[in-house]
Order: sequence, then C-alpha cells, then structure tokens
Amino acid sequence: MLKKYPKWVLFIRNRAFILFSKYSIPRWMIFLMDNLAVFLVFFFAYLLRFNFDFTGINTNLMVSHALITLCVYTILSLIFRSYAGLIRHTTLTDISLVFATTTISSTVLLLSSLGGRVINLGPSFIVPLSIILIHYGLITILLFFIRVAIKLVFRFATSSDRKTKKVLIYGAGDLGFVVKRVILSDSEYGFEVAGFIDTNKNLFGKKINGIPVYNPDFLNSKLLSSHRINTLILAIKDITVEEKSKIIHSAINLGLEVLETPEVNKWLNGQLQARQFQKVKLEDLLGRQPIKLDLSTIRDGLNNKTIMVTGAAGSIGSEIVRQLTRFNSKKVILVDQAETPMFHLENELRERFSHLQVQLFLADVTNHEKMEQIFRDFHPEIIFHAAAYKHVSLMEENPHESIRVNADGTSTLAELSVKYHSEKFVMISTDKSVNPTSVMGASKRICEMIVQSASKKEGVKTQFITTRFGNVLGSNGSVVPIFSRQIELGGPVTVTHPEVTRYFMTIPEACELVLEAGFMGEGGEIFVFDMGEPVKITDLADQMIRLSGLIPGQDIKIVYTGLRPGEKLYEELLTDKETILPTYHPKINKAKVESINKETLKLIDNLLKNLYSLSKQEVIEMISKIVPEYKCSNGKYAGQKSENN
Repeated sequence: MLKKYPKWVLFIRNRAFILFSKYSIPRWMIFLMDNLAVFLVFFFAYLLRFNFDFTGINTNLMVSHALITLCVYTILSLIFRSYAGLIRHTTLTDISLVFATTTISSTVLLLSSLGGRVINLGPSFIVPLSIILIHYGLITILLFFIRVAIKLVFRFATSSDRKTKKVLIYGAGDLGFVVKRVILSDSEYGFEVAGFIDTNKNLFGKKINGIPVYNPDFLNSKLLSSHRINTLILAIKDITVEEKSKIIHSAINLGLEVLETPEVNKWLNGQLQARQFQKVKLEDLLGRQPIKLDLSTIRDGLNNKTIMVTGAAGSIGSEIVRQLTRFNSKKVILVDQAETPMFHLENELRERFSHLQVQLFLADVTNHEKMEQIFRDFHPEIIFHAAAYKHVSLMEENPHESIRVNADGTSTLAELSVKYHSEKFVMISTDKSVNPTSVMGASKRICEMIVQSASKKEGVKTQFITTRFGNVLGSNGSVVPIFSRQIELGGPVTVTHPEVTRYFMTIPEACELVLEAGFMGEGGEIFVFDMGEPVKITDLADQMIRLSGLIPGQDIKIVYTGLRPGEKLYEELLTDKETILPTYHPKINKAKVESINKETLKLIDNLLKNLYSLSKQEVIEMISKIVPEYKCSNGKYAGQKSENN
C-alpha cells in the first residue's frame, strides 16, 4: 500500500525536498551553529542553576565563564571534527564524535575549575561545577536532537510514494554493516534492508540491530517471495572467485538483481555511497582465479627495449599496451590503420600513462614501404602482432582482404623482423584457425604457418612465437557488446543456434598470458591457452539478461537466427594431428605441430603474389590446398566453378 498524506504534509515535504536538493549546509556554518549553541545553552544552564533568579547572577562572571566554555568546546570540536559530517546523512560515527567533543570538553572544564580552586585563579576563571554538568547534559542532547531531526526531515522529504527495493546483504561482517549503514542513511535509491546472509553458524536465526541473519541455504524462491526481495548486495571481503561465481549464479537464477560493493580504495573520499553499488560483471560468472605472472622474466625481457604493437587500437592490442605500462620499456611503437580508435588510445595514454615513451603510426601492416620505414627508424626488438581482420561473416564476403591483411601482413612483418634483427615476434592467433570452416580461420592458420616457417629458416635469430586462444569477453564486435546493446533496446537477443558454444577469456587475462608466453618461448612454438570450459552462447545470453535484472523469455526474448556462413557450432584448440605438451604455467600449453613443407610455402607465396588476379572461388580453392583441414561451409563457394572476380 502506498502512504497517503494530507495536502499540507505533502506541501511541507515538497518544499523540504527542494531545499535539500538545492542546498547543502557548509561545514563552516555547522561549526558556527554548534558553537553558537554551546554559547547560548551555557546562559540557559546558568539560569537553571539559579532557578531563573536574575538577581543572584553576576553577569560579568557569566559571560566570562561562557567564553571559557566556548573556547574549550571550539578547540575540541576542531580536534574531533564533529561538524564535518553531512547532517542529513548523520551516522553513529557522527553522533560518537559529537559525544566525544561534549564529554571531553566538559571533563577539561571540570578539571580546570578544580585546578583553579587549588591555585586560587579567581572566580572569573573558575566555572561552577554544577553549571558545567547542567550545560554538558543540555548541549549533548541539543546537538544530538538537531542532527537526528534534520536526518529524519531529509529522509521524509526525499522519500517517495514508489515502492522500495528490498535487499539482502550477503555478509554480516564489518563490510556488511557499512553497506547497511549507507542504505539506511541514503533513501534516494529506495533500498530497504530485509536481512543479512552469512556463513557464520553462530549468527543463524539471530537479529543484528533488528535485522535477521539467514543461512545461505535460505536463499531460495520461498524466502524471496515471502519478503518480496528484489536485490542482493555482495559485501564480503575474503572470498574466492569460485565461491563468488556460485553465489552470483544462484542469485540471478532466482531472478535477483546482484550488486557488488566496490573495493575500499575506490570509495569516494574514503566514504562508501549508495550510488557506488555496481552490477556484477559477466566476468564474475566465469569464476576464474587471477593469473599469476612470472613478472621477473617479463620485466627482464622488456627492460629498456623498443617494442612494437600492431593492431594497437584494437581490443587485444590496446590491452597489451596497457599491460606494457607496468614495465620499464625504452619506447613503444603503436601501429594501426583505424584513425578514430588510435585517437582515443592516444588520449588514454596521455591521461593515464604519461610516463610511457610512445610513438603512434597510422599505417597498414601490408604497406611494406611504410613498415620498413618504421623498422629502419626504430629497430623494434619485440613485436606483438595483433593486427588482423577477425569478423567471420565479413571475411566470407571478402576473402581477398582476409588473406591480404592477415596473411600478407604477417608475412611482411615476419620478413622485416628477420631483416632488422628483432629479438622476438609474438603473433596473436585464434582457435578458429583449428580445423577451420571459415575464410578468417583459414587465413589465421596460414599466418601460423608463415610464423612457424620463419622460425625454421637457417641463420634466423628472431624467436617467432604464436599464441592461440578463443574469444575474449567484451572485445569489439563480439557477442557481449552486441547482446548488451540488444538488451538495452528491449530485445530480442539474437543467437545463431541453440547449441553453439565458444571458449571465453577476459581481455586482460588473454593479454597477460600473451606476455607470459612471449617470454616463455624460444622460437617456433604455438602456445595454446587454457580457456576453461566452453560456454553455450544461449546460456551467455540468458545470464546477461538476468544480470540486467530482467527475465529471459518474458522481458527479453532470445531468437535463433541460424548459423552464418563460415560459422561452427563449436571451436577447437587443437587439430587431430596436434598433441599438447605442458609448460611450467598451468594455463599455457604447447601444441606439437607438423612441420610446414616447401610445397605449402610455395603455395602461400603464389597466393600472396597473385591474390587480386584470382576470383573469390579461386582464392577459396588455393586456401583449401594450403590448409587441407579447411572445410568450406559457405554454400556460395562450395562446388562452384572458378570465375573472374
């Protein structure tokens, strides 16, 4: 039921709301008001002491004693900063500071008066003990009352007739109490605490400050329905990623909105505010342990080196650059042909990483003359090659561009790395290169072959290393931002097939492993990352809808559109002919692959040299000869005769 108020009450509330919205009492004014109250209440205490008999009061002594009292209270209020809190958000801490100020001030006055009697300071400096005690009681009550009254008026003024969100706080420890206090002190967001959930058996069934504590097993549909709970706020400091993932899964499956308390170092001015509660991220559902890097090896490998990153403005390239800011590199050369993303990257580096010695180039990695100019001018020692066309459906329609950018770009950079004696060349590959069914996947497999063959050439000292991993969450054009946009627009969320699965990593995870693998390898290796368990895209869409506080199929529909040309139901990290070898890092394995024969290398050279003289169909046929495991799934090409483009 919504509360009904008389019109005059609503008028007062609306005026108070306008007042609180426009104005906030500055601290200096609170300081003055508190001390004015101290001064005036002292006179009232004097009158009480003498039963309002003005003839028995020495006015000069009264003013003298009032000024002494004011001086003591002023000093103590400055020490304890009892005026510093926002009165509308008064908390127990603020009340405690007021109590400390009044109590210690009165104690100081009592001791100074007793001492004054001993050394005969004179009546002007000796405040009567009875008046000190009366004043202490009155001023303490008054300052408490003012703060609580303003807080209650603020809560009433900012409350509305809308229903509040009932929340459970997961964690009844110190952080849980901070969250509870923030919720109770800020009604703007409409939260109401319905209970705590905690694993401490000693708290089960008990109430803390009138709020019940529940066993985690009570987090079920019956409890949520009976208490009309909408939201779960995580307020736990020490918890493993697996435990956190399990809690989030349980909550969103029950239809709860799940919010997370930010880390203490991210609180605004050391204070937690209700607006800082944030929705949990999709990454939290993966339940991945943080990656432990061999920082000393990476640091030694990058120290005082000139590093080049191609595709630097892309999702992977830009994150590699961010990771590089942790190390003492000599110079970082960034190459990308996308102007606007490079502009944004430049601004980010200038604002956040001004210490980084960086040089940006708008350039196409297939432009041999431009790339040679960069190599000749800067002699990069470490190359992270992330430049590539990656969208499967687009590359099916543009096989020439897929080969030009991915394969020819890699060939150009590999050749220049050898010519200018680079130490390492790390190429970013994809799981789509394994048993490819798409042009993009096949082009990346050709890239792997080019890098692998470059490492085998006689006299080559450059260490060529390939890293192979699956999809990264949130990368440009991936399903996550697409689903997010579709959910924001009210749906539907489009999934190609109910059984399609993919491997996923976070972007920082993938890039940290790229750095680790880069300095683990000695040349010629293909490193395969442990991607965890594959995820059904349907489940991903379902979880993203629930994370948005909506119900799949009811608020947002999931629509199946069918597999697109070149797309697979599932991805693989190894071919049937490849075997896996462990490394010292639990998340990085090494693929044992077949050597590339000379005939295959000749076919690659012919394809790159004659690319634009071939029709689309002829390009596909050439790719099939180079990558025998490639099975074209695009009906447009399968079985067609060659024709001029």
